[in-house]
Amino acid sequence: MTQQMVYRALNVGGNVGEVRLTDIVRWQLELLSLPESFLEHRLAIEVETEKRSLFANRELAHFLGACRQKGLRTIAVSDTALSAYQVAELIGHFHAPELIDRVYSSADAQASKRHGALFRHVLEEEGVRADQVLHLGDDHVADSRVPETLGLKSRHLPRNPIMRYRSLANGAATRSMQMFGEKLSRRGAIHRTADPAEFGHDVFGPIVAEFCLKIWLYAQQAQSADKPSVLLFCARGGVGIREAYERILDVLGLPGDVRRETFMISRLIAARAAVESRSAAALDEIGREFNGRTFSDVAKALGGASHGTSPDWQKPFDAAGFYALLDSEGGRELREEIHAQNTMFQQHLDQVGCNATRLILCDTGLYGSTQRLLAAGLTQKGFETVHFARSNYKGFGEEHFEKVSGLVVEQNKYDPFRTESVVLRYWHIIESLFEPKVPSVRRFERNDDGSVGTNSVDMSYPIDKDLLSPMLSGVLRYIDTLKSGEQVFRDASTAWPRLKQAITFPRSLDLAVLEVGERSVDFGRADYVKVLKESGNHSLRNKLVTVKSNLWKEGAISRDFSSFGLPLLIALEITYALRGVSARFQK
Repeated sequence: MTQQMVYRALNVGGNVGEVRLTDIVRWQLELLSLPESFLEHRLAIEVETEKRSLFANRELAHFLGACRQKGLRTIAVSDTALSAYQVAELIGHFHAPELIDRVYSSADAQASKRHGALFRHVLEEEGVRADQVLHLGDDHVADSRVPETLGLKSRHLPRNPIMRYRSLANGAATRSMQMFGEKLSRRGAIHRTADPAEFGHDVFGPIVAEFCLKIWLYAQQAQSADKPSVLLFCARGGVGIREAYERILDVLGLPGDVRRETFMISRLIAARAAVESRSAAALDEIGREFNGRTFSDVAKALGGASHGTSPDWQKPFDAAGFYALLDSEGGRELREEIHAQNTMFQQHLDQVGCNATRLILCDTGLYGSTQRLLAAGLTQKGFETVHFARSNYKGFGEEHFEKVSGLVVEQNKYDPFRTESVVLRYWHIIESLFEPKVPSVRRFERNDDGSVGTNSVDMSYPIDKDLLSPMLSGVLRYIDTLKSGEQVFRDASTAWPRLKQAITFPRSLDLAVLEVGERSVDFGRADYVKVLKESGNHSLRNKLVTVKSNLWKEGAISRDFSSFGLPLLIALEITYALRGVSARFQK
């Protein structure tokens, strides 16, 4: 359970506070059914990890030493989940313990430098005026701009990029040794299989169970009497997630006091709401989905086949001109249809959301288009989203990321040193795992009794087990065997390296079990795209060129280059590793 995930669970939708590492670890132990006596040992591990990944700042230590010789009081002020005692231990590890007179920690003071409150707390505790203090630090905002607004003198000391690179390299080396040790200790722990259900049980079972426990923790922290919450499991991927989530609540006996509902939603449904409010976010999504197509294609997706037939709608789609065309007389019928669809959608939302203040969407990921579009179209609603993974692979704005949590992965690109990010190399396997074999929700329909239905099937929990993927059936079978949360995290530590191996260095059995065939592009279109394209009898050069067009490149290499596929896969992995280090260096 990551500190960042717990922090967001506590603070999304409320005032930002500070989270103590002690509280985070205590939640972890409680979740895993481990005794309180483990607390100090677990905290010690966190501090030792910091000692391995940080470097001493010799220049700053020399300056502070000179201040001490002049009789000036020196104080450390830290925005961290560590306590002041733990921060002092880190300072003592790298420098002389007498270098600092006192340490103030945001976790202890429940205040932050970045918002100014921690500086005010320090001034009050020390009994000094703001203009008597010189503050040094490497963060331009928290260590320079904010204290200056409070009257403190400040000096911005950005870290030497070479030192930052050394720190990153040290972290990469440490993680490499961890990965190597994991590989040695778990070699052969999970055997290869061509049976999707067996792979689901052995590999995805612990991974999905871990994800569900994180959803549960998020939901528990989100629930409050004055801000009632509801978990809305989004059709279609969220439907599969709910099957696993409900099962793990039952098997482990976890309290499920946050209401749970199936939410009949899709990007297309959400886009209609954003279109009616004339949101720029809708234009981003529509422009990406209908690049190279016509206004008519967009009209048919939003309103149905009978719309967009006039000559003006036959022109190539242009996002800048879409709303003007929609507001013209030629767009009147489409406007009315969009409004009618949004009215029925609002009725469905009111039914599943009831009086909840926090509407927590639960889906697979990645960018959070549904969150962004709904927030733009229904500004009065308190939407937030939990995903398996969050990634800005589209390159659009990230203003909605404050309300989108990737509980397993939060990064834009695959990093070989972060095992869980391997899902970004082959995201379609995650979608295929969770999505039932039903059509995407495109339209709402009024039933004879006045209720609202959709073009798709009823996805209320529990869904027909025959609609679940074989792999998810294996996951559910794994969850049925669980005895404790501790078992989940222990098994997941073995399952993640096996999944990474299957995706990045697949063999024939891995290809057989992970290849998902065709995937629907959705958004009101009937188009499909193949994850692995047919290789044919092309020349070696042409095969190398066409690898890029496959959605699972490692799978294509393993399939098409039997004689030297392994060197190509190794070269590809090295490329990703270098890119990851380069990206960190540029931050």
